[in-house]
Amino acid sequence: MMKALLLENIHPDADAVLERVPGIEIERRTSALDADDLKAALDGVQLLGIRSRTRITDEVLAAAPDLLAIGCFCIGTNQVDLDAAARRGVAVFNAPFANTRSVAELTLASAVMLMRGIPEKLAAIRRGQWMKSATGAHEVRAKKLGIVGYGNIGSQLSVLASGHGMHVYFYDTEPKLAHGNARPVGSLDELLAQSDIVTLHVPSTPQTRMMMDAAAIAKMKPRSFLINHARGDLVDVEALAEALQSGHLAGAAIDVYPTEPASKNEEFVSPLRACETALLTPHIGGSTEEAQAAIGTDAGLKLMRYAGSGGSAKSVNFPELEAGDMIAGRTRILALHGNAPGYLSELTKLVSGAGLNIAAQYLNTAGELGYVSTDVEGDVPADLLDTLRNAPGTIRIRTISA
Repeated sequence: MMKALLLENIHPDADAVLERVPGIEIERRTSALDADDLKAALDGVQLLGIRSRTRITDEVLAAAPDLLAIGCFCIGTNQVDLDAAARRGVAVFNAPFANTRSVAELTLASAVMLMRGIPEKLAAIRRGQWMKSATGAHEVRAKKLGIVGYGNIGSQLSVLASGHGMHVYFYDTEPKLAHGNARPVGSLDELLAQSDIVTLHVPSTPQTRMMMDAAAIAKMKPRSFLINHARGDLVDVEALAEALQSGHLAGAAIDVYPTEPASKNEEFVSPLRACETALLTPHIGGSTEEAQAAIGTDAGLKLMRYAGSGGSAKSVNFPELEAGDMIAGRTRILALHGNAPGYLSELTKLVSGAGLNIAAQYLNTAGELGYVSTDVEGDVPADLLDTLRNAPGTIRIRTISA
């Protein structure tokens, strides 16, 4: 028997995938839980599904000894203490590409809205003013779109923008194959200076946090536009508000913020609220039914495979290993351990010494961790598992039987 707890209204497509795990019981909650309620709810839970509002700390993990894996049914994993999870033998997975199309579409739509001055016109019409004018309104055709970060979203956006006749340029710290008519540029400064619209599609890292500060915004082409549908800490929103109020930038579309309300009952506070040329959305870049269904399937499959076979492919905190499907009559011993010389040979010696035939064995390491899958034939003695758990370097031992 295995129990899964799914929080925050994860898409029901996840259930159909998880139900492939024999004997699984799925419990659902509609919202995130605070630390105390979460610790209580995790009693006896092996698989946990969360979205962005649930916080998984070392304290929470310490209270959940049965927990095997966490599925982040979203893009980011900042809400989980990944190192603490690894130390406790808890694999973490996410769905980094499932909402690619939805974010790319919103970004392109925002570019069109900004070029037509829609945010300002919308604010005016709500005041009863009729701003029917072509002044300052432009087509996106033949305009220069500058994409910062040419990964899955950035590259797909470049294809959509090319289809609308835009001239697409991109900057990435790694060499990337260009799609459509996109062209790479040599530096971020070059991209900022020449683009009519700059859009950010990079993760939050020490190198990217506050990359668009006052100095970087000042380097942007006068009367250009900034779009951030990536991470909230990439942009200095105070500096952006000043650039919008001064007219240096003609507009901005922002979907993510340095500080966001924890629930719909909290007020959204930002200096951008006072900027009528800002198109503000409440972190909905990936919030489409199609994206949520894809995320449910993607993260659900990763949890299902880890539960059923021990496969850790695409884990964000474990060495990636795919040992394949179980074969009848075999038992799979899975060992997460410190990456140090001699662990594999000692494990093999102990298993063989217990009279078991090793039918297959796979190992992968990453940083300070090693993860080994050993398929054995024969009845596994309980004292062998105790010995393996107490072996120097072992973090977690579990078994799967076909």
